[in-house]
Amino acid sequence: MKVTSVADPILPFCQRLLPARVAGLSLDLLKATALELAILAGHVLLYPSGIVQERRAAAGPAPAPDAAAQLPVEAKPPVVLLHGFIDNRSVFVLLRRSLAQHGRHQVESLNYSPLTCDIRTAAELLGRHIEEICERTGSSRVDVVGHSLGGLIARYYVQRLGGDLRVRTLVTLGTPHAGTRVAPLANAHPIVRQMRPGSELIEELSRPAPGCRTYFVSFWSDLDHLMDPLESACVEHPDLSAENVRVSGIGHLALCVHPAVAGGIREALDTVRPGDPSAARNGERGGDGGGDGGVTVA
Repeated sequence: MKVTSVADPILPFCQRLLPARVAGLSLDLLKATALELAILAGHVLLYPSGIVQERRAAAGPAPAPDAAAQLPVEAKPPVVLLHGFIDNRSVFVLLRRSLAQHGRHQVESLNYSPLTCDIRTAAELLGRHIEEICERTGSSRVDVVGHSLGGLIARYYVQRLGGDLRVRTLVTLGTPHAGTRVAPLANAHPIVRQMRPGSELIEELSRPAPGCRTYFVSFWSDLDHLMDPLESACVEHPDLSAENVRVSGIGHLALCVHPAVAGGIREALDTVRPGDPSAARNGERGGDGGGDGGVTVA
């Protein structure tokens, strides 16, 4: 998977002000930080709108097809969005719009309580939520997109609670799969302790998972200030089919909103892989299982 975005017009004058010896990574970091602050400001305004759990509407009839497009199309599974630590579903406003514009009409978000103190408990809640979606929509499987902690919750559900029966593709955005050492003063919170390298929960996820049916796609950024080390956001497990996609030039929050990343997410969800019900009928290409793509943000 390789996606190239349009250039971000952020602080172009910095190239003239900074000396050449610091105009490389320093400029990229400055641009990424400015973008993170802008996204944070916008998210603060949107945050109240996402506090309340979204309403669950009954699945309605699909839109009538155009006269010029009458060929049968395999229905796309519902998409479940799972936010990160001390956040809510409002972080996915732009991603939801992007998915809807490209044919994903069943997209739902799950808010878990900011008072949640155990990833395992949150994973059980996710499992109940997914079962309800499958019953309501008639779909046997779903796709999941998890940002940061949300991706870790979803992985625990898939890998340790049998969720691979329900989750076709799990896309994670800046998720500390191997744990992160950032912000040591935050260890007072039990969830933060579970996200540390070597924690009991991280050790659980390193155990064998033979036959896991879910395909993993992990987007990780080279300027993610919440991942220490940066590569902790990669899925590295011998029993999991996984693709790690390196993102350049943006930070942790931007992974949820940048159009280049959204395009990569859509590609990951739309790829038909071996084992998908429609793979044999449609003859579409499958994933290679373990590739390493890149999203370049100039």
